[in-house]
Amino acid sequence: MAAAIAATTAAAARDGAVDTVHQAAGPTKPSIVLVHGAWADTSSWNGEVNLLRRAGYTVRAIGNPLQDLTTDAQSVHDFLKSIKGPIVLAGHSYGGSVITNAAQGVSSVKALVYVDAAAPAVGETTGQLSGPTSVLTKGSPADLYDAVPYPNAPSNASALYLKEQVFVTKFASSVPHGQAVNLWATQRAATTVAFNTPSKYAAWKKIPSWYFISSGDQIITPASEQRMAHRAGSKVTLYKGGSHLTLVSDPAAVAKVIQSAASSVS
Repeated sequence: MAAAIAATTAAAARDGAVDTVHQAAGPTKPSIVLVHGAWADTSSWNGEVNLLRRAGYTVRAIGNPLQDLTTDAQSVHDFLKSIKGPIVLAGHSYGGSVITNAAQGVSSVKALVYVDAAAPAVGETTGQLSGPTSVLTKGSPADLYDAVPYPNAPSNASALYLKEQVFVTKFASSVPHGQAVNLWATQRAATTVAFNTPSKYAAWKKIPSWYFISSGDQIITPASEQRMAHRAGSKVTLYKGGSHLTLVSDPAAVAKVIQSAASSVS
């Protein structure tokens, strides 16, 4: 009998030790989901993925169709629903509009991070948010884009590729020239529909947000981004210099802001 009591006591002690270890481990780190913008793909996040994974985060950079804001957001929304646990959701450029809609109704999204991005209000389009001094606003479409048809496109819709001069000297001006040319050559087209679809939701009204703003961004102007960040109540990081592709030229600076958002998630 005494031996049985001793064995039971030892087992309980072991169980208690295990419980103590689990309690000491603390909460699980959130997953980080990254959404790329127009004229880019998931590889634009390669630097951030590497740094955040080294920091112990589960990170996914997922494809953005660049076809229509409503359906692009739905595809990201569906992916988010497949992830267990808390999520930090980051978007670059047009990807900011996508996360603003995709996070709606996904309670596990605990933080939004806008990286040189659009953060539309309900009814606004991405195309309206570049700012009056943006290269995209001042230039004529013929000088900015190569427009091509695409299958099942709505009437008067086109797929747009940035012209090489615009891409290299304006869009990616902080990226080394040879790399910028390669990025231009491998860009993915974005449709006119994507830029002109009104936002249905504004998830930043309920979800805490962070905003990374490059002072050298010529695509979505810093003034426009600061206005959007102010109305969203975002925590703002102003990066001196850079370009619309600071996420490529200085991923450590961007990853630091994403980590700050992730650290706030309990």
